[in-house]
Amino acid sequence: MTDTLRPAEAALPEAPDSPQKLKRSIGVVGGTLLTLSCVTPASTLFVVVPDLFGSLGTATALTIAIGSLLCIAVAFCYSELGTLIPSAGGEYAMVSTMAGRLAGWLVFVLSLLVVMIVPPVIAMGTADYLAPLVHLDPSIAGAGVMLLATLAGLLDLRANAWITGVFLVLEVIAAAVVAVLGFAHSERGADSLVSLQVAGADGHADTVTAMLIVSGLAIALFITQGFSTAVYLSEEMENPRRNVARTVLATLAISSVVILVPVIAITMGAKDLSALTGGDIGTMVTTWSNSAVGTFVSLCVALAIINAGIVMVIQNSRVLFASARDKAWPAPVNNVFARLGRFGSPWVATLAVGVPGAILCFVNLDTLYGITGVSVTAMYLLVAVAALLSRKGPHQHTPAWRMPLWPAVPVLLIAVLTYILSQQETAYLLWTGGITAAATLYWALYLRPRRDTRWLVSIPTED
Repeated sequence: MTDTLRPAEAALPEAPDSPQKLKRSIGVVGGTLLTLSCVTPASTLFVVVPDLFGSLGTATALTIAIGSLLCIAVAFCYSELGTLIPSAGGEYAMVSTMAGRLAGWLVFVLSLLVVMIVPPVIAMGTADYLAPLVHLDPSIAGAGVMLLATLAGLLDLRANAWITGVFLVLEVIAAAVVAVLGFAHSERGADSLVSLQVAGADGHADTVTAMLIVSGLAIALFITQGFSTAVYLSEEMENPRRNVARTVLATLAISSVVILVPVIAITMGAKDLSALTGGDIGTMVTTWSNSAVGTFVSLCVALAIINAGIVMVIQNSRVLFASARDKAWPAPVNNVFARLGRFGSPWVATLAVGVPGAILCFVNLDTLYGITGVSVTAMYLLVAVAALLSRKGPHQHTPAWRMPLWPAVPVLLIAVLTYILSQQETAYLLWTGGITAAATLYWALYLRPRRDTRWLVSIPTED
């Protein structure tokens, strides 16, 4: 049913077509630094959360908190599947192995949508936070960040772990400054977090409905979804059976705190409901302190966005590399994308995700947000289905980290995610559904007739 190959051996001169595998070079610390940088809590806080303030107002913190709780169940699924299937293919390798090749292919397409769209979405926020020094067009600034991240992604993974670690410290400091200032200038009490109000067009307070919160959960899931990077990096982690789960769960916990605490502080510290709904965090920081502190925070956020771009390009190139190694494309394409450079990184795949990412910086931002929210929710849904199947057949007795409360966790997650998906805007569902339908057609016409030579998901063994 699964049609996977085990193991994926390193390429040998006499067998150039045998699958290559990436070098194990990072432990829990390096993996956590890279994964946290991909979650990029500060840039998410300053780039994505303001849009939630605009639609959810005081209900933003509650929505993110609910999303974080749902992500615990998602993280359990990723941790168990990631230790069973430690592959750079991430979700598609896990789902292919557990639920079959067609399901894995659809997850790959959804993950490819996410990994191609999220970096430019974050990168376009750079211009707002470089404004104290220079005024740039958001699309041009975002494209520049994507190209810079692509160049950095060509380097050795261990070097990138420490580069991104330094940037990560700066962005956590920025988030902490915002939290301290917000709490120190509180305009309302903790009860405001459940008041469910947003400023209307006429300046009066409107009520945030339960349906709006449910709809916002797709973006809330997107806000913390970067913890899945640990699974993409599992093939390059030392002792993945132990370290993947530790990295996934630790990253989710840290990133949730780094994002949620400042959101609570901003909600309580905004001078009025209109200021909160406007979501201009930089102006709030300047109002609470002075222009120097505001500039410092803005520059830290700009560095955080660059940091996120580097890590996302690293992650995304691994997905494309793994798909080529697993023969998802015609032979010439597979041969190109599976090439490794002098630093051990898949350099062609890195360029293939970085350059289109720069181009996507010129696409409408709301459309990118909507498609990403739908894609992340659908991808989590299929991962939950795979987790429900993870203790059947040959994997029942495989040594791995096992989630508590199985099968209740994946069953509940499937039900909740299905409902969240049903509440998304029709246009974004149609966009994502159309892309998925085209991918299914590619599967039916090209991959399935060549099932003996195409889409053969390989699972690398531990050294």
